Amino acid sequence: MPQLLNALGDPGRNLRGMTVVGTNGKGSTCAFAVSALAAAGMRVGSMPSPHLQHVTERIRINGEPVSSLACHHAFAKVDDALRRTGLVVNAGGVHAAAAAVHFALSGTDLAVMEASIGGQRTAVNYFDPGVKVITGVSLDHQHLLGSTLGEIARNKAGIVRDGDHVVLGELPAEAAKAVDDVLQPHTELTVWRLHREIHCRPRTARDGHTVLEVATPHAVHRELPCPLRGEHQHRNLALAVAGIDALAERGLIGDLSDEALRSGLAATRWPGRLELLAPARLGSWTGSLLLDIADNHQGAVAAAPEILKQSRAAEHTAIVFGTLGYKDVATMLEPLPVDWPVVLTRVGHPKEAAPDTMRTALASRPELYVREETADAVRHATELVGDGGLVTVLGCPLLVGRVRELFQLPPG
Repeated sequence: MPQLLNALGDPGRNLRGMTVVGTNGKGSTCAFAVSALAAAGMRVGSMPSPHLQHVTERIRINGEPVSSLACHHAFAKVDDALRRTGLVVNAGGVHAAAAAVHFALSGTDLAVMEASIGGQRTAVNYFDPGVKVITGVSLDHQHLLGSTLGEIARNKAGIVRDGDHVVLGELPAEAAKAVDDVLQPHTELTVWRLHREIHCRPRTARDGHTVLEVATPHAVHRELPCPLRGEHQHRNLALAVAGIDALAERGLIGDLSDEALRSGLAATRWPGRLELLAPARLGSWTGSLLLDIADNHQGAVAAAPEILKQSRAAEHTAIVFGTLGYKDVATMLEPLPVDWPVVLTRVGHPKEAAPDTMRTALASRPELYVREETADAVRHATELVGDGGLVTVLGCPLLVGRVRELFQLPPG
């Protein structure tokens, strides 16, 4: 990766901003931060991973995917450098390099960079933006990151460098100790931890909506809206605000006005994260569609309260589910009622979990169906719930992206 960036003229040498890693919550935290910074008049590049529907989603300016032409131009430059040098770089490195190329060409003020899976070995670790955010740690991708919370935490904390401003989310005890062990040898760090230096307090406003007060060592921010569904998003918003305050502490930006911060947060959109389409229509069916990338046990636990809330407004609920073969399928639907019917399907990935394999792992559930094609799975779920029912789609991003396309939702 360093050789590739050098061959490209080191397009990331001037990137400043924040890098966000963690098991869950990375994308939402980045989306909050980008939306707020853009509302303050800055030009912000971001590189979410993975995309749902189109590769252009991986290179964004102020939250908007770049054009197909701009995306092609950036990837063509990377492809040319790889051909000239004979280097071999994984897909994450190619995507990150292409994003850096576009950011350099388009003159971004800041970058908000999401790590793909790991930390120490992730492609974005070859950039040095100055602020590092670790959203949280749970068991996922153990075949790559380690079999324990401590091993995974050490891998993710590997993004930290001397002099960084580090923002830490809510961590289990084992993960917190591992992160502290990684941080201890580093010098000139500033570390803010959720529930210690960072506090987030929700309250119900007069209009019935929940607003947040987020306090950091830099400032206290009141009456902050949180447009993304689920109480877990309160923590992601708090980490994004803390990351913005860390940028201000380092002198990389000026203080955001309360108006810009509130308007930016209110405008945050992040498809596929408890995304509700109501009414939703497919053929002759009309009901509600809820989409979430709950692709590990912790993600399902976080999403479950909102899914249950939405189900109470529907007479019947069914789940469409698909994931990758190395995931712990047996635990991923545990937080949801066992009597809900589940339609298992493929997700279109070489390492997908076969529906029959998932059926064996979920054998304790009394009502399981298999439909090989995503469209057939969704249509079967609509037949199970009937008009006015709720179809909840859970699993890997590829599945959620396929369903968004089925319902003709634009990439975003």
